[in-house]
Amino acid sequence: MPRHYFPDSVVQVVKKGKEVSDTIWHRIQEPRLVNQLGDTVTFDSLRGKILIVDFFFTRCPTICPRMTLNMKRMAESIHNGKRVGDKTNKKVHFLSISIDPERDSLERIKHWADRFQVNPEQWWILTGNRDSIYRFVLEEIKLGLIDGEGVDTNFVHSDKYVLIDTNRRVRGYYSGLDTMELKHLSNDLVMLTMEKDPNRKFFLSGKLPILAFAFLSALLGVFLLLFFLKKNR
Repeated sequence: MPRHYFPDSVVQVVKKGKEVSDTIWHRIQEPRLVNQLGDTVTFDSLRGKILIVDFFFTRCPTICPRMTLNMKRMAESIHNGKRVGDKTNKKVHFLSISIDPERDSLERIKHWADRFQVNPEQWWILTGNRDSIYRFVLEEIKLGLIDGEGVDTNFVHSDKYVLIDTNRRVRGYYSGLDTMELKHLSNDLVMLTMEKDPNRKFFLSGKLPILAFAFLSALLGVFLLLFFLKKNR
């Protein structure tokens, strides 16, 4: 499975009678942003989905158009597995966040989305408050620790795609311009879709007493039915 990043703490817990160390991994706090449709959104709107995030600005003459094209190819390659009908992927959502929000107004990000024919059902182009976005980049995604050369507190310009799991923990950084790293991201994404969620309860959790009562009631019913059938004979 893709590795975890940035432990917040390590605690001692008892598992199967043994005391073991358990790492509490950093869970990102998302900013409130505006997408290309003009909707105010948070990542909480995408609960249960894996996220692939990158950062761009519409005036960028170098890497941003290439990164957006590569993300478009990836978004179009992922579907829900159906052979016919609506093949829209339901498990993964793509986010491109402007790091020049003072210039990238709603009109400009909508133009960017239209330019690359972005499907808003699976990919949001986002803008918002600059301080919130930079705090997210530097303190939550912690991009500066991974890509120090292209990241500073004044202007972020990174080629990284960031993989975030359904528990909102960072699981990988990949160059959006490197074919091998994009393949690595695709492989990690497949693995992540199969990962068991430790916070998800077993579907029978809390229902066993009820099921046991129903089972015993059914046995009693069968016993009484056989008893009366035998008596009638």
